[in-house]
Amino acid sequence: MTELPAAALPRHIAIVMDGNGRWARARARPRSIGHRAGARAVNRCIDWCIERGIDALTLFAFSSENWRRPEEEVGALMQLFMRALDREVDELARRSVRLRFIGHREAFSPDLQTRMQRAEAATASGERLQLSIAASYGGRWDIAQAARTLAADVAAGRLRAEEIDETLLGTRTCLADLPEPDLFIRTGGDRRISNFLLWQLAYSELHFTPVLWPDVDAATLDAALDDFQQRERRFGMTSEQVAAGTPR
Repeated sequence: MTELPAAALPRHIAIVMDGNGRWARARARPRSIGHRAGARAVNRCIDWCIERGIDALTLFAFSSENWRRPEEEVGALMQLFMRALDREVDELARRSVRLRFIGHREAFSPDLQTRMQRAEAATASGERLQLSIAASYGGRWDIAQAARTLAADVAAGRLRAEEIDETLLGTRTCLADLPEPDLFIRTGGDRRISNFLLWQLAYSELHFTPVLWPDVDAATLDAALDDFQQRERRFGMTSEQVAAGTPR
């Protein structure tokens, strides 16, 4: 792949990492083995983003609906999560990657919440890549919690209901301090968003690949980037307006 100008690069990429279980099943291995292989793919993705100069990466690690999975699998995922935090945080800090978690954090054990806070603190000065991990996260939950904060402000007299608009609501959603994702990638072949960043993906370019997440490599991600480069992003305008550089 040829070197792309900065203007052609997505500033923010969001990924649904799908296919760990099917990857393991194809090898007659437990699903937990697939999740471990998926963790290695996360590191490859981080390396790729740093090499390409991507500013922000958001990964859908565990949805609010995933709590419905078998207890054994959820437990294995939590153990993998804790081990990954202990193992990877120093390396993320060394690479100047800022890590943060978005989602209903109170659903996790107190121990895991503490480790998440420590990981965020240890990487807070990272500037090369803003890495957000969506865990116990749902797009509908995100919008609802944003609405609750506005409702609380109205009830307290700090805000009038008629002052609430899309811009203000957007400031209360997760990742409000980042540019909205330019590119959404889902691995594993399914073609749906699955309650991920529903507010933030309004104008994202969507890319779906059949590659299972543990098999994702630089070539897979380069293919998504090539696809993104071919898109005309109009944001509700005409092609002529885009060509003329009309402000959004």
